[in-house]
Amino acid sequence: METKEYIESGVLELYVYGLLNETENEEVALMAKNNAEIDAEIIAIEKAIVALSSSFSPFHSLANYEKIKEKLELKHSKVIELEPTRNWSQYIGWAAAVLLLVGIGYQYNQMEMSTNQVANANVEKVKLEKDLKNLELKNKASETSLAVVRDVKNIVVALGGQSVAPESSAKVYWNKDTKVVYIDAAGLPEPPEGMVYQVWALKLNPLTPTSIGLLDNFDSNDQKLFAVNNTDQAEAFGITLEPAGGSLTPTMEKLYTLGKV
Repeated sequence: METKEYIESGVLELYVYGLLNETENEEVALMAKNNAEIDAEIIAIEKAIVALSSSFSPFHSLANYEKIKEKLELKHSKVIELEPTRNWSQYIGWAAAVLLLVGIGYQYNQMEMSTNQVANANVEKVKLEKDLKNLELKNKASETSLAVVRDVKNIVVALGGQSVAPESSAKVYWNKDTKVVYIDAAGLPEPPEGMVYQVWALKLNPLTPTSIGLLDNFDSNDQKLFAVNNTDQAEAFGITLEPAGGSLTPTMEKLYTLGKV
């Protein structure tokens, strides 16, 4: 601390009035001993106090005057700079703010977790509903297949493999009364990409083929049982492999199966 700042701090006045403790008195005394300006300031303060005391108390006895003088001539002592008192309320406020932010962060995290759980639950619900619908469709297809096979009114026509695919086979379930036709294509291989099986109702003399439908979505039909167009006149049935969308006339080089009623 600079000499001017030290003088203006008020420590010297407290020293002269005797309001410092022993350690602080020793510090001021040391400062006065080593600094003529501080020592002169102390003397000036003492003189001012003595003069002021004389003007206000002219009738003080000599004994009282000597006591005051003795008090002013106390040995100088050192001043201890006191550490500023910490404002604990400020730290408590910051701690409370930090705890509040942590709490908000925790609540936000919990809300995010809850939101994600709800979203996941909705996704799972949609998946379960889709699975249930697919299961219902499969059950319905199974029931249809069973009903077709068990219908005693259906004529079953076996279709054998031809030269292009001798290992192939198929069955036709044909109800002459209702004219409804189902094809059991479980014995046919998966058609190549861009190709489709086409079913033909045939009259043999003269040979007259009539398309009664395509076996679309072959790979997704687990039962491999297909409903095709109705027919009331057929002496034979054949299945050929055609470009996607089908053909107006059968490609005989791609005749997979053939069977007579």
